[in-house]
Amino acid sequence: MSIPRSSYYYDKNGKVAKKTVSEGRPAPGYSYQESGVHVADEQIEEWLMELISGDGYNYGYRKLTVDLKRTYKLIINKKKVYRLCKKLGLLRPQRKVKTKYPRKLARNRMITASNQRFETDIKYGYIAGEDRFFFIQSFIDVYDRSIVSYHIGLSCEAKEVVRTLQQALLKRQLFDVPTKPVVRSDNGPQFVSEAFESACKGFGVLHERIPPRTPNMNAHIESFHRILQDDCLSRYDFMTYGEAYEAVTHFMIFYNERRIHSSIKDLAPADFYKQNLIQPIPIKSVRL
Repeated sequence: MSIPRSSYYYDKNGKVAKKTVSEGRPAPGYSYQESGVHVADEQIEEWLMELISGDGYNYGYRKLTVDLKRTYKLIINKKKVYRLCKKLGLLRPQRKVKTKYPRKLARNRMITASNQRFETDIKYGYIAGEDRFFFIQSFIDVYDRSIVSYHIGLSCEAKEVVRTLQQALLKRQLFDVPTKPVVRSDNGPQFVSEAFESACKGFGVLHERIPPRTPNMNAHIESFHRILQDDCLSRYDFMTYGEAYEAVTHFMIFYNERRIHSSIKDLAPADFYKQNLIQPIPIKSVRL
């Protein structure tokens, strides 16, 4: 009949026998550290809870895997961390994928290194105990994702923005270089003010503003503000300005020095910037 053996059905007493399917090997219940020490899954689960309650903030299972490897020297893959996070109920809800429509965006520069493009914007926070807002204004380097300089205060006028830009240029030692970064902002009153424009001209910095209602053209600082909201501001009910200042300052240090970034080889911005100065680390060029 020329029928392959794999197509046969085995009939017993008029009924087709069900095939048994292997479900794979059972989970071993432990992992190894780099030193060869066994670590039980229960201990790994405790470490995961500590990371989430500490500086792990809103990490997903992939970044938690990186953190476990670095902090506890575990030999573990992301699939096992996913399974343990699912068991503990630590998985973050999946983001809803919105329908994407083709659109033409202005991409007038190719960013290939640090100190070529800074983006800036202002974020508002709320102090419940004093029933008032405070302001966070930051400069981000779009290539290495570092928050180069920032201002936290109960007001944010043009003079504070000028001071923050001056601090950013000082930290990166850019006052004496021939080519300074281009600063991109929206059309807020602080950024369209004569004081800020005069300061940029005096510093030798080119300032460009995005068109109205196009936050996608300031995407890196907008993305940082979303992280700041999710990982810091939404976690607290601030009673005083002092509490807010302390929490935001602590988060800024964590973000620059320890937070894992997928776009820069799973390094923290400060580590990526320092290593990239010694030996260039290949990453995707940023088009803006």
